[in-house]
Amino acid sequence: MTIVMIGIDLGKNSCSVAALDEQGAVVLRRRMRPASIASFAAKYMPCTVAMEACCGAHYLGRLLLAQGHTVKLMPPEYVRPYVKAQKNDDRDAEAIAEAATRPTMRFVELKSQEQLDIQSLHRVRSRLVRARTTLINQVRAVLLERGITAAQGRRKFEKALDEMLADDNLLVSSRLRDLLVDMRAEWAALDRRIDAQDQEFAQLARTDEVAKRLTTIPGIGALNATALVAAVGRAEAFGQARDLGAWLGLVPRQHTTGGKPRLLGISKRGNTYLRTLLIHGARAALPSLAKGDTALGEWLRGLQARCHHNTVVVALANKLARIVWVLMRRETVFLVQRAASVR
Repeated sequence: MTIVMIGIDLGKNSCSVAALDEQGAVVLRRRMRPASIASFAAKYMPCTVAMEACCGAHYLGRLLLAQGHTVKLMPPEYVRPYVKAQKNDDRDAEAIAEAATRPTMRFVELKSQEQLDIQSLHRVRSRLVRARTTLINQVRAVLLERGITAAQGRRKFEKALDEMLADDNLLVSSRLRDLLVDMRAEWAALDRRIDAQDQEFAQLARTDEVAKRLTTIPGIGALNATALVAAVGRAEAFGQARDLGAWLGLVPRQHTTGGKPRLLGISKRGNTYLRTLLIHGARAALPSLAKGDTALGEWLRGLQARCHHNTVVVALANKLARIVWVLMRRETVFLVQRAASVR
């Protein structure tokens, strides 16, 4: 029995394995616990092991790679069309193995442990920011029920709340004052944790070679640079600059039929967190870049004359994504006079 492809359907407690021979026929099926997969794969000659890019796939992929196997990770939505008839774990494993044999299949780059660590830090920070936003909205609602309003903006509201708590005559209820003091302390604790992580990202951006080059791009700070490095590494999975922008969902969604092209809004595919960071960075950098006497500034002014402001921001975010690809692959820094070469 010659096995050339092994498909693994990962699960928290149970995994299904399907092995294919040279003709693509299923010659082996197994069910086992996740901890047994590495020892199971070690019994066979080096072959291709395919999995869906899900939680735990990168860790297991590195173990199998060390055994000499070729590891291929795929987005789950690309595997779904290969599931035959009724869905179950065994059929999923077979579909994963079959999908990996297709020459046009797109694969996910295997992440290193350092990339996963940085990605985990970003996810924790994102959760803390959401928790802080929820807390601020709740404090606003509590005050609004007492007829107290404050200006929009986190910093303005923070200053207004501190002034309210400092005035003993403003809040009649002592119970309400104690509650707000406790919520304000929770808010301050979240601020300290977020600031500590921001400092860690800044340190990473100064020490990592790729992230340091990315911070030379306008609109790309330490947060954006480290998130991009964690997600795409050196962008080796993308053949050209436009592929990175398309993967991030920054290009128009296409619905063409009958030879009639139709472009809609941006596709919003890929990593939502990265797309959000790039759009916010583009929004911050747009005013200064549009005033510059450069090819990029001229292009932005032309867009502003004929497009909505938000459309210009997204177009600039897509441009920044393409520049990121160039800096990752060519190991250079961003120079203003080179902006015209990455349109």
